[in-house]
Amino acid sequence: MTDNSEGRQDPIRVMVVDDHPMWRDAVARDLGESGFDVVATAGDGDQAVRRAKAAAPDVLVLDLNLPAKPGVQVCKELVAANPALRVLVLSASGEHADVLEAVKSGATGYLLKSASTEELLDAVRRTAVGDPVFTPGLAGLVLGEYRRLASEPAPGAPDTDQPRAPQLTERETEVLRLVAKGLSYKQIAERLVISHRTVQNHVQNTLGKLQLHNRVELVRYAIERGLDDE
Repeated sequence: MTDNSEGRQDPIRVMVVDDHPMWRDAVARDLGESGFDVVATAGDGDQAVRRAKAAAPDVLVLDLNLPAKPGVQVCKELVAANPALRVLVLSASGEHADVLEAVKSGATGYLLKSASTEELLDAVRRTAVGDPVFTPGLAGLVLGEYRRLASEPAPGAPDTDQPRAPQLTERETEVLRLVAKGLSYKQIAERLVISHRTVQNHVQNTLGKLQLHNRVELVRYAIERGLDDE
C-alpha cells in the first residue's frame, strides 16, 4: 500500500469532476500515476453526485463550472451527505465571489487550474488530512471574509448573552490561534516543534470541545474571539 500522508497506510481515494474530458482524464492520470486511488470521474453535476455517493472518495477534486448542476451545489449536497468528505475545488476562475461561495458550500480548498501538477498532488495530499489549501492570495481573502462576518452581530443573538466558552488547554489554544492565522498543519507543527499528527489531534480535540464540525467553522470561531490578532 502507498503511504501518501502521515498516518495513512491506504492510498487516498480521489474522484475527479470536470466537464472537459481531456482535462479530467489528464488530472485522473496524474493522480493515478502518483499513487492515488482514482475511484471515479464525472463530467456533469448530476453524475458527480450519483457516482460520489457510490464510490465514497476521501477527496473530491471538483470544477465549479459544470452542466446539469453547478459545482457549488454538488459540493453542498455531497458534504451534507458525508461531512467527512474533503472537497478541493480546481477552477479556472479566481473571482473572489466564486472562491467564497465554494468555501461556504463546504469546500476545504481552492486551487486555480494554472497550478502545476506537483502543486495539485500536494494539495490533494494536504486536503485529505484536513488542511485548507488555497492558491496563494486566496487564503487571505477567505480569512478577510471570516473577519467581516465575525464583526457582524449574529441575528437575534445579543452580545451579552454569549454562552461561556469551553475550557481549552494552553496548547489547544496555541494551535487554535495559529489555525486562525491561516497556517497549515505542517507549518504549525514546525512552529511548535511537534509532529503533524499531534497538531491534528489537538485540532480534533478542540472541534469536539467546541462542538464544531470542521476547520472552516474553527477558524471563524477563533476570529470571532480575536485569537488571530494575538
